[in-house]
Amino acid sequence: MESIAAGIGLLAAEEDAFAAQTERQWTPNWISGQPEHIPTANAPVSLQPLADQIRQIETALHYLGQPFSPADRLQINTVLAGTDDSAAIAGLQKILDRYALAIVTINPESRVAVQRGPAAPELVQHGTRLFLVKVLNQAGATATLQVESPNSQPVYVSAWHDESPRPKEHITREQIRDRWADISLYQKQPLTNHLSGLALEYAILEIYSRDAGQRSARIAFNIGQGTQDIGFRNYIDILFKALPARSIVLRVADDGGAATTASFLVRDRLGRIYPSQSKRLAPDFFFQPQVYRADGEKILLPDGTYEVTCTGGTEYLSETRKFHIQGKDPRQLEFQLKRWIHPARHGWYSGDQHIHAAGCSHYVTPTEGVGPVAMMRQVEGEHLNVGCVLNWAPCYYYQKQFFTGRDNPLSRPGAILHYDLEVSGFPSSHCGHLVLLGLKEQNYPGTKHIADWPTWNLPILRWGKRQGAVVGYPHSGWGLAVKSTKLPNYEIPPFDGIGANEYIVDVTYPNAVDFMSGGDTPYIWELNIWYHTLNAGFRARLSGETDFPCITDQRVGQGRVYAKVDGGLTYRGWLDSVQRGRSYISDGKSHLMDFAVNGVEVGGEAHLAKPAEVQVTVNAAAYLDETAKTNIRDLPYDKEPYWDVERARIGDTRTVPVEVVVNGLPAARQTLLADGSLQRLHFAVPVKESCWMALRILPSSHTNPIFVIVAGKPMRPVRESVAWCLAGVDQCWSQKAPQTSARELPAARAAYDHARQVYRTKQNPDR
Repeated sequence: MESIAAGIGLLAAEEDAFAAQTERQWTPNWISGQPEHIPTANAPVSLQPLADQIRQIETALHYLGQPFSPADRLQINTVLAGTDDSAAIAGLQKILDRYALAIVTINPESRVAVQRGPAAPELVQHGTRLFLVKVLNQAGATATLQVESPNSQPVYVSAWHDESPRPKEHITREQIRDRWADISLYQKQPLTNHLSGLALEYAILEIYSRDAGQRSARIAFNIGQGTQDIGFRNYIDILFKALPARSIVLRVADDGGAATTASFLVRDRLGRIYPSQSKRLAPDFFFQPQVYRADGEKILLPDGTYEVTCTGGTEYLSETRKFHIQGKDPRQLEFQLKRWIHPARHGWYSGDQHIHAAGCSHYVTPTEGVGPVAMMRQVEGEHLNVGCVLNWAPCYYYQKQFFTGRDNPLSRPGAILHYDLEVSGFPSSHCGHLVLLGLKEQNYPGTKHIADWPTWNLPILRWGKRQGAVVGYPHSGWGLAVKSTKLPNYEIPPFDGIGANEYIVDVTYPNAVDFMSGGDTPYIWELNIWYHTLNAGFRARLSGETDFPCITDQRVGQGRVYAKVDGGLTYRGWLDSVQRGRSYISDGKSHLMDFAVNGVEVGGEAHLAKPAEVQVTVNAAAYLDETAKTNIRDLPYDKEPYWDVERARIGDTRTVPVEVVVNGLPAARQTLLADGSLQRLHFAVPVKESCWMALRILPSSHTNPIFVIVAGKPMRPVRESVAWCLAGVDQCWSQKAPQTSARELPAARAAYDHARQVYRTKQNPDR
C-alpha cells in the first residue's frame, strides 16, 4: 500500500502528460481480446445450485455498488422463469459471460488454465472495477480459487489520496511503476472463499488502479500449489485502459446558508456507485453506498454522466440531479440542503444512543475499527445533535483509548460525539445487552479483562448508577418475539435473546434501570414489555437508537431519541432529559414535540382533584412522499425497516394516525397530513382514575408518558399486565440461570425472587 502511494508523486508528471494525450481517445465500451468462442461447461450442470450461486453473485455485486445492468437483471429473471433447464443454463452463461474478464478451466487432474473473457478491460484511476471470472470445474474441486499478479499490491482506497502514508521499505522506480494495481477476488459473504464443486460457477474479480492510462497486468489463477497448468497457460496478459479521475469540489450549504456536511450517493449511467465501495477505507465506509463530504471537500470521478442524490438526513428533503463531466468541467458542484423540519429550533435535540466504531460491518483489522474522525463524519452528515459511540467487545481494548468520560474534542456546538459503553460480548450478555451512558470509568471494579465481568446484569447497572450514568437496555425486542400483532398482548415471549430480557427483573428495583430502547427491532416486541411494566406501576423510559452498523449499516440515526433540553445542548443535559422522559423516539420522519396534558409536559405528572376530561396537546409533523412505497408499507412488522413512517400511512393517502394511548390502549385518534408542516393537535380525553398517557404514530414515533394522578391516589396496577410480568420472570429465569456463574447464581436467584414478590404484591395490593 505504502509503496504504491509513494509512486504517485514520483510518476505524477509523466502520468499527467499521458492522461492529457489520451483522454480524448476514450471509447467507453472499448473491448479487446474477446475470444471467438467462449467455453461452456462440458460436464452436467444442475440449474438449481447454479441459479442459487448466480443470485449470490447478483447480491454481492449490488452490495459492492456495481450491479448487473437492469436489462441483464430482467433477462436473468426471464431465463430462470423458463421450463427448460438446459436452455436456462445456456441462457445464464450467455448473460454472465459478457462480464467475464477471465475464463478458468480446472481439468480432471486439478490443473488450472486461463484464457481471456469478453469483458472490456476498462478501469478507473483511484477506483475499483468489478469483473466476473467464469470457472469450469471439471475436477469438482472445492479448494480456494486464488489470483496472483506481479502488478498487484494490496491497497485500500482512502478518500484522501494526498494523505497516503510514506513507504517504510526501499523500493525501486521499476517496482513502483509495475505495482500499479490491487487485484483480488471478492470472497466474503454472501460468497465463500472456496469453490462449490459445481461444474460451472462464477467468481468476482476486483481490480483497483492507481494510475490513469494504459497499463498491462499479468493475472494468474490457481487452486493451490502445484495446480498451475504447464505451458504458461495458467495466466493471461491484459492491456487495461484506466480512465483518469477528475477532482470535483463539492460545495454544501445548509438551508440557512452556512457550510455543512451532507451525504452523497453518486451513480453513473450503468448504475455503478462512486467512489467504488470495493476497497474503500475510512472515512468512507465500504458497506454504505453513500459517502459524506463537508463543504469544500472533493470526490474523484472519471468523465461521464452521473446522477447524484444529496441529503442531510431524515430531517431534510433529498435532491437528485444529473451532471456531466467532460475534461476539466465542471470543477465544482453546489448544493443547498433543504429541511422539512428543524426540531432543534424548538429545543428538541436528536441523538442516536447506540452506534459503534468497530465490529459487525466495520473494519476490524488492521486498524481495529475506525476512529472518532470517521464517526464524527457520520454524525455530522446525518445532522444528529448527539452521537453516542459505544465501545463493546469487538476491538474493545483498542477502542477504549477514545473513552475519556468527556465529549470527544471533535464535538462542536450542536453536534456532540461522546464515547460510552455497551455491555455486549461480555459474560452477562445472555441476560440482555446494556447501554451505559455518561460513565466516568469503563473498567468494572476488580476486572482486568472482559471475562472477569459479572455474568448477570443487576450488579453492572448498579455500578453504572453509582457513577451517575443513565443506564438501560438496547435492541429491546430480541428475545421477546411473539406472534401476536396486538398491543398490548399477553403472549409470553421466550426471553431467550439479547434484548430487554432481564429488564423484567431490574425494573422492580428502584433507580436500577432508566430506560429500554425502541426503534431498531420490531415495535410490538419492544413496546409490549414496556407497556406491561408501565401498567404494573413502574416508570422506566423509552429511548431511541439504531445499533449501527449491526442491526443496520445504512446510516446512523435511523432510530433516534429527541430530548427537550433547556438552556442549550450539553451531553449531560441531554442525558438528564432522556432519564426524565422529556423525550420521544422517532425514525426522524415524524415528530411529536411538546406533548402535554393540561399543560404538564412529557415526563411529568398531571394532577386532578377528581375524575375529569383532560386536554392533550402536541405539535406534530410527518413527511411522506405523495406516492406510497408499498415495498415498505406492506411488509410484515417483523421485517426491516421495523420503524418507518411509510408503515403508518393510511391506505394510499398522505396521512398518518396520531393516537393518544392510555395504559397501553388507544383512547383518541386524529389523522395528520404528512406534508412536513408542523401542526397543533388537540384531544379531549376523559380520565376516571390514575393512569399513564402517551402519544404515538406507529411505527414511526412514540412519546414517553405523562402520569396522570387523580385525587392523589397512585395508579392501580393492571392485573393482566402484572400477571404477564410475573410469568415473564419465571420464563426469563429458565433461560438465564443456566448461563449465570455458580458463584453469582445465589445473588441472581435472590433478585429474581425479589421481582416475583414485587409482582405478587402488585397483584394483591390490599394485602
